[in-house]
Amino acid sequence: MKIEIKIVKTRKDEKEFINFPAKLYKGNEYWVPALEGDEYDTFNPEKNGAYDYCEAERFLAYKDGKLVGRVAAIINHNANRDWKEESVRFGWLDFIEDQEVLEALLKAVEDWGKQRGCKVCKGPWGFTDMDKEGLLIEGYDKLCPFTCLYNYPYYDTLLQKAGYAKDVDWIQKVCYLDETDPPMFGFAEMIEKRFGLHMAQEKSMKVMADKYGMDLFRMYNETFAPLFQFTPLNDKQIESYLKTYVSILDPRFVGVCLNAEDKPIGFAFCVPTLSKAIQKCKGRLFPFGFLRVLHALKHNDTLEALLIGILPEYQGQGANVLLFKYLHENARKFGINKMILNPQLEENFRVHALFDQYRTEPFMRRRAYTKNI
Repeated sequence: MKIEIKIVKTRKDEKEFINFPAKLYKGNEYWVPALEGDEYDTFNPEKNGAYDYCEAERFLAYKDGKLVGRVAAIINHNANRDWKEESVRFGWLDFIEDQEVLEALLKAVEDWGKQRGCKVCKGPWGFTDMDKEGLLIEGYDKLCPFTCLYNYPYYDTLLQKAGYAKDVDWIQKVCYLDETDPPMFGFAEMIEKRFGLHMAQEKSMKVMADKYGMDLFRMYNETFAPLFQFTPLNDKQIESYLKTYVSILDPRFVGVCLNAEDKPIGFAFCVPTLSKAIQKCKGRLFPFGFLRVLHALKHNDTLEALLIGILPEYQGQGANVLLFKYLHENARKFGINKMILNPQLEENFRVHALFDQYRTEPFMRRRAYTKNI
């Protein structure tokens, strides 16, 4: 039976696009749904500042009249300019185990991109690095972090059959926050005295956001700039993320390292994992899902590291020691004994080395693919 590809145009189409993964992964204990409200906002040009420099289209695949797959096509013009590429991205890719379905979805993305001058298709990527990216290729038997993608093992197999090859890999580790402090913490006092570095001690997330918020995300733009395919956030995006994060972040798990002039030079955003809570509320915060999220924020044994960065000119001065010490001590007081690290590029050995003094173990591996079109 021929695969029918349909562009998402109506509210009904959009609802089907957002709800399809819940049907595909029904009964899967490791998949975590996206927050439904976030999914609607992401593809709303009035709410997502990335549309200032991106264009996007969404597609649904039907077989025998039944919805069997979805995908988003995105062109990030700033990334193409900065990385000197002519590429279209695929993201939000989900499909039944059917090669024809996958290839029909990818052809829709490829054709849409070629009509706009693109010569390469790659993914899974979002609009920016703040979106979920990277197909899961190892760690299918672990509960997925709520900030990351989960998918079935056949995704990788069928993508390769469709002519897509590895572009980059990210690896994730679990970092154990043992009772015994890492040896590097013994240098914290010396670092503070020699370099004038110290940790912000704000008790309220709102105060912290008002005081440092815009600077922290601008610092994110600077510290992450060298990373593969990175695109700086604009002020509209920063304001949106601040509004989102202030409601769930706890200042005890948001480390801000300041210099002698009290200017932020390093940051670490972490949050107690919300995966189980989001599973239970099926990605819907209302009417009662937010209560499960609030409970998870207060009763947890695991942190998820969302973002960690230090300005280039301060790298090597020990800011990471102060950040890790702050988070480690607060986590232990809270009863948290492990942290799932955010995906890190496989060849980013400098970042991997930051955790050498911790007890770690492999958690998941993710991959982005590429194909000339």
